[in-house]
Amino acid sequence: MAIGYLSLILHAHLPFVRHPEYPDFLEEDWLYEAISETYIPLLVAFNRLRDEGVKFRLTMSMTPPLCEMLCDPLLQERYLRHIHKLCELAEKEVERTAKEAPHFHSAALMYRGHFNECREVFEHKYRRNIIQGFRQLQDEGFLEIITCNATHGYLPLMSNERVKRAQIQIARENYIKHFGRPPRGIWLAECAFNPGDERYLREAGIEFFIADAHAILYGEPRPKRGIFAPAITTEGVAVFARDTETSEQVWSSDIGYPGDPDYREFYRDLGYDAPDYDYIKPYLHDDGVRRNVGIKYNRITGKVPLHDKAPYVPEWAAGKAAMHAGNFMFNRQSQARHLNPSLGRPPIIIAPYDAELYGHWWFEGPQFLFYFFKKIHYDQDEIELISPIDYLRIYPYNQRQTPSASSWGAEGYNRVWINGQTDWMYLHQHAAEHRMVELTRRFPHSDGLLKRALNQAARELLLAQSSDWAFIITTGTMAQYAVKRFKDHIHRFTRIYEMINANQIAEAWLADVESKDSIFQEIDYRVYHP
Repeated sequence: MAIGYLSLILHAHLPFVRHPEYPDFLEEDWLYEAISETYIPLLVAFNRLRDEGVKFRLTMSMTPPLCEMLCDPLLQERYLRHIHKLCELAEKEVERTAKEAPHFHSAALMYRGHFNECREVFEHKYRRNIIQGFRQLQDEGFLEIITCNATHGYLPLMSNERVKRAQIQIARENYIKHFGRPPRGIWLAECAFNPGDERYLREAGIEFFIADAHAILYGEPRPKRGIFAPAITTEGVAVFARDTETSEQVWSSDIGYPGDPDYREFYRDLGYDAPDYDYIKPYLHDDGVRRNVGIKYNRITGKVPLHDKAPYVPEWAAGKAAMHAGNFMFNRQSQARHLNPSLGRPPIIIAPYDAELYGHWWFEGPQFLFYFFKKIHYDQDEIELISPIDYLRIYPYNQRQTPSASSWGAEGYNRVWINGQTDWMYLHQHAAEHRMVELTRRFPHSDGLLKRALNQAARELLLAQSSDWAFIITTGTMAQYAVKRFKDHIHRFTRIYEMINANQIAEAWLADVESKDSIFQEIDYRVYHP
């Protein structure tokens, strides 16, 4: 019998970015980069493990906005165009580096293989819909896919129970659409929790959620097993808390694995480094501005200036990924040996990460997981990989507790999302939330154009509620775009509200907005009904 359990949890999320009104849109690259660098590499690694007979178990949230984008025909077509261009560029780079930059040639060969594999997996294996791959792995028992708030809305900062409940209910229905059954768990957006919010989860049939460590550590009463067992809330929903030790070994800029000198350097890219502008220009956006294209030839090297970074050697990086996987396994074994005698049962170690860390930020991350799962399968018998839902089946009786209000992010109590830069947003968001409930109260039944308008009002509110806009504004990355997106959704919601009040719905304008903000085609605005 295992002396400890490990639950690796990857949170796969991107904000809903879709701009059919433009032929080429910079922020859509967030999705295309994540497909090539994270989602397809993870699928390839998981399928290879399965095909080799390696037993593994991973929990992964796939948020509704991400699922909606991955299934969108327009974005699928644009990704295919994106990956075709990368395959073309990679082929040119193999020829160029063989003649002009032999120290980069092995990396160029690696990129050619990588991009061609991405194209093959996307276009032919899954016929543009890679959700099918994740769903299949769940059906086979390797993955436990959980949901998230409908648009990654920050639950504690919403104004009333109807809009909180709607975020969860809409997420549930969207999950069923994509995965064929109701979700059993949820990653609350930003791990943000306020006591009482768990009742919306219970109503949706959700059995567990993920929180940061202080949700359990500062809960009432204090936890007998710390963060190494779940707590059961008054609504009967289990909460599992993040283990800070496992997080530090991956996330820390000082001791985390991704900082190793042999791993790929994220901040050097051919889009900037190509000496011939005319050569790289066809692979940039229409504005012609130099930006990342996804081919990076340097390794981290150490604490040296970017221009002094040494060439990237894929074989060295793969060796380090295997070594770090072994170290991570050893540390989890040591942790379980230490904890087991004092807990009275095997501990469950919760190790949650943003999925995009694995591949996008840490290029070798999917390799690390591949090696780690193989080592767990072949090289030890002390640690068992399980999902939180598996633990609840093994140990259904756990301490009852009211978890503390909490979030992750700086200081752990909402500051990243409400501060002097973002507080103005909530005045408008709350007004729209109250108006949405008002509309459903006034129009409990509708059809035709009015129903379309009410459903679109719900979509605009949901998109305005996305926690991503406040996060981007606070961190200062693409803040202008985040402000515009929030204002656009509030303005569209307000215009729909005023048109309904005036009984003058502009159908052509509404159709244009429906074509742009097309998330949740299955939505029923009556989810907001009091």
